Amino acid sequence: MTSRLVTAMAGLALLLAMATAALAQDTTTKTTTTTTTQTTAVQNPDGSWTVVEYPVDKQVTVTLSPVTTVDTTTTAVMPRATVLRSANGTLITVDPAGFAGTTGAMNLYAVDPMGHITLLGPINATSTSPLTFNTNLNRFMLVVSPEGNLTTYAPSTTFAYRSAVPEGLSVIPLARTGEGLKGEAEGEKVAATIAPSYTAPMLNVSTLPAKKETQVKVKFSDTAHIKRADFFVTPNFNNKGLTRVKAKFHDLTDVPTDAFLTLWAVSPDGKFFRIGSTPNKGNPNVATIDSDKNNTNVPFTDFGLFMTVEPTAMATAPTTTIFGTIVR
Repeated sequence: MTSRLVTAMAGLALLLAMATAALAQDTTTKTTTTTTTQTTAVQNPDGSWTVVEYPVDKQVTVTLSPVTTVDTTTTAVMPRATVLRSANGTLITVDPAGFAGTTGAMNLYAVDPMGHITLLGPINATSTSPLTFNTNLNRFMLVVSPEGNLTTYAPSTTFAYRSAVPEGLSVIPLARTGEGLKGEAEGEKVAATIAPSYTAPMLNVSTLPAKKETQVKVKFSDTAHIKRADFFVTPNFNNKGLTRVKAKFHDLTDVPTDAFLTLWAVSPDGKFFRIGSTPNKGNPNVATIDSDKNNTNVPFTDFGLFMTVEPTAMATAPTTTIFGTIVR
């Protein structure tokens, strides 16, 4: 009897041990893993600067957030736009239903990384079909304002809506200080501050012979992509009040084959003007950028010249380090 009891108790202990092991194994295999997706959008604390670069051939939905500087009427539909950038430019589509309760005229603007503002067109809130707008910009933010003639963006500007930062995109910092923005440059205009660590000396164009080609010097950095180039400036070219700039590059061997050597003009108040770009085409490694042939004769009364290497031939503002400036 005692022997049977001992045997039974031993068997019960074995069953309990097996059950405990099975339970532990089951707990391990059913552990749930939670994955957190981190949004890489970075926005100013007050949301007043939301310029981003839109990807190519990918439609991005942008929320147009209301701003309290003007009175707006809340609608059932949140104002939104879709942005589709392609090789032919950027298409912006706005759903007018989001503005159905808005009082007064509304205009859509694009703001580039330098704070320059471009009117895209009026928003017809009574339209029953999507509104489309076109721009050549690839880096910008959208603002909606009752004002029809804005020229410069500042946080204090009167507007009704501003684009939020789309998920997955990051804010591009303001490339310069400008009118109405904190930190506006003051004093004698001897050089233009282009962006952090970007400066170019003015050529004092008015002191150059009008309608006569003058050669100017090039100052390369120690890490220059080219070692020899000739630059020529002709003020009031063909009596049209514009300045022709011609550059001859004698060796582009060190320019990356997937990039573009780009020549820029910058005015004393920090406005950019792209004169032209050229790739490294291999052999021969020579090239010319001629503003007259490119129909890009410089409209500024005075300006500085500098060069960068950009990833695209359609850059609207410099994005890389200056490797060469032009001096007299």
